[in-house]
Amino acid sequence: MTTIQAIILGILQGLTEFLPISSSGHLVILPFFLNWDLASKQSFIFNVLVQLGTLVSVIFYFRKDLLAIIKDFSKQLLAGKPFASHHARLGWLLILATIPAGLVGLLFDDIVEQAFSSPLFAGIALLITAIIMIIAEIVGSKIGDMQDITVSTALVMGLMQALAIFPGISRSGSTIAGGLFQHIRRESAARFSFLMSIPIMLAAGGLSGYQMVTEVPNLGEFLPIMAVGFLTAMVVGYAAIRWLIKFLSDHSLVYFSIYCILLGSATILVWIF
Repeated sequence: MTTIQAIILGILQGLTEFLPISSSGHLVILPFFLNWDLASKQSFIFNVLVQLGTLVSVIFYFRKDLLAIIKDFSKQLLAGKPFASHHARLGWLLILATIPAGLVGLLFDDIVEQAFSSPLFAGIALLITAIIMIIAEIVGSKIGDMQDITVSTALVMGLMQALAIFPGISRSGSTIAGGLFQHIRRESAARFSFLMSIPIMLAAGGLSGYQMVTEVPNLGEFLPIMAVGFLTAMVVGYAAIRWLIKFLSDHSLVYFSIYCILLGSATILVWIF
């Protein structure tokens, strides 16, 4: 992997991690379209570690919310009233929403890694993402706010996040759709989606860090390239979060569904022919 490739993939990661069009799918498909011959092990670890750049973006963007959640969660837990405030309850809901993806990631790690080498899988998964978002827009009444997120909402969004560990299934798209299925408004579903991404991205980054140290040859040569991808994804990711939350206040997910259908279909056709 070259520095230019790392910058391009970092920009792609920053844009697509939060836009509901699947960052992992794009990180599989773009090298396929451009005929980049990337080492599979290094590519997989780069794809996961570069998410740490977007993780920094989401932590910084939601820093006030996170501080309020951590403060209230600890305060109410020590007081023996763990669900007494909105932010404390939100902390428990975020933990609950994280569990499904954590379990799936541990149980199916090898299968997920194999999927990252399959453009065909990513293309089909993009079509699935599009269908999920279209159905969610049709059936969701979009009336609830953050205060209306319940245990069932957190579980549904958590299960959708678990599905999104496979490349091509958009994490933000599927989880926001999960919120719509529970009749939460788009922008509120997006805020909860981004907050619930933090624990799973931390865990994935930690696992990839271990794999990087133990399995990647010539690690010293690869670190500067990963740093470039990290910084690029961090800057672009912050801008993408700001834009998307504003966009979703009065725009449908169907726009992103159309894009996923076009890219997924093109990927499948190129793979076949």
